[in-house]
Amino acid sequence: MAVGAAEHANERRHDAQEASFAPDTHRPWHAHSRAYLLAAVGFMGIFLFGYDTGLGGGVIALPTFAKEFNITGSKAHIAALQGNIVAILQGGAFFGAIGGAPLEDYLGRKWSLMVGCWIFIVGAILQVVATNSLSLVYGGRFVSGFGVGLMSMVCPTYASEIAPKELRGRITGMFQVIVVIGVAFSYWINYGVTFMNASRGAIQWRIPIGFQLVPVGFMVMLLPILKESPRWLAIKHKDELALKNLAWIRKLPASDPSVQFEFAEIVAAIREEEQATSGASWREIGAKGNPIRFVIAFVIFTLQQWSGQNSISYYAPTIFQSIGLKGAKTGLLASGVYGIVKIVATGIFIVFGVDRFGRKKPLLTGIALMSLFLWIVGAIFKTHIPDAAATTVPPASIGMAVCIYLFVIPYCFSVGPLPWVICSEIFSNRTRHYGLMTAAATQWAWNFGVTKATPLMVIAMPNGGIFFFFGAINIISFTLALFFLPETSGTSLEAMDIIFGSVTKEEREAEIARRAGAIEKAFDDEEKGVTTHHEHNEDKV
Repeated sequence: MAVGAAEHANERRHDAQEASFAPDTHRPWHAHSRAYLLAAVGFMGIFLFGYDTGLGGGVIALPTFAKEFNITGSKAHIAALQGNIVAILQGGAFFGAIGGAPLEDYLGRKWSLMVGCWIFIVGAILQVVATNSLSLVYGGRFVSGFGVGLMSMVCPTYASEIAPKELRGRITGMFQVIVVIGVAFSYWINYGVTFMNASRGAIQWRIPIGFQLVPVGFMVMLLPILKESPRWLAIKHKDELALKNLAWIRKLPASDPSVQFEFAEIVAAIREEEQATSGASWREIGAKGNPIRFVIAFVIFTLQQWSGQNSISYYAPTIFQSIGLKGAKTGLLASGVYGIVKIVATGIFIVFGVDRFGRKKPLLTGIALMSLFLWIVGAIFKTHIPDAAATTVPPASIGMAVCIYLFVIPYCFSVGPLPWVICSEIFSNRTRHYGLMTAAATQWAWNFGVTKATPLMVIAMPNGGIFFFFGAINIISFTLALFFLPETSGTSLEAMDIIFGSVTKEEREAEIARRAGAIEKAFDDEEKGVTTHHEHNEDKV
């Protein structure tokens, strides 16, 4: 039955690609430079997502931070405090993602990002000025998390809506590239401050926390140049401005046939959705072909968070020390190298692979390899338990570190970037903000759970047990993706309705043709009006 469903989805994908009248122009990359630029500005907020991923785990490993906030006691107590400090940001991000959907619907993509920036700035300032008590750290991380959560659902929405379909995977995949760059920055800044004299006290941990204000400051200055999403403008019936923005982003005149057909497809899909639900956007969540998209968003991000990667990222110094790499500085150095590996692997895949190989095949390949490396790490750990009293790093620990580095490479071309790419493109125009809200909220909710649980799991699952656990989760992910996930590459956002059965190919073609004809007639009438005006002036002369 599952195989039959997959075959049926492939047939629908073929119909969807045929139904789109907007041609694959295959213009050189610089013809879409404006789309890249706008997406890059929007994704600066995602740098903060990645930076905080590594920030919490690295800062709490600094002795000056532990001394400032009296982080002492039993292993279980310290692990609980570490979990609270790291996970509170994820809690705030969950509520930010939930609140982002109505805000984005009301304000649009551009100004929602601006709101997220200022919320984050308030939270970052609270963290920087904290002293002695963890209450300001908790409060600041929650507020900053709210801003990050809001931006995490707005950024991919905006990027997918401005990207041409033939480059959508590359542009939306920039999300993960920026995330891993942020992670690497946090690792190396945390590592760099370990060389500071501990007698300087709080400045050692305030530098990595304060650095958050740099990228968000640049983002606030650059956001005014963003053009609002043409699809959001069309939803709000601002068709003239929507067409103008679309033409500007594509670097083509509004009268160009490819721009007109793309715009006709956008408007056709939006008006169909409005007619089907009497104009109420929220009702479309339960409309034909839509519930399965929300299920995919929830499941794919649930499994992403339990793939093992986030546990290693958040607590990389602790993880590397647990496999025999001794000392906070050594753990942070290993984490920094880990971050560089992620940047290189993710960048190569996004630039050269995501639009060439599609979504499903890289996802399946990556999950399989991730599971394999986790089982290997667990097996080595089980048979070569690190000696806490050892003065040198044993070969088995080096082997485990190598396998963790190898584990992250398939992550970077599968579970890392592809859930965001897939979820940014599968939803209809009028439910995309709700869909990305579901995706981001799921991601942050499980992120909270994973980061809170990881320090305790390391204690409760000794001798490699935690690696076996995550390896088994990836086997489940592989099975579900193989049988139930449709391929979505090379298909316009509006044609996703055909893949998921919301409309038929014939219905969509008829509506696009009608809208395209209306747009063409409007341009013809405008040209005739200009010609008549000139002739009238000549007669007067």
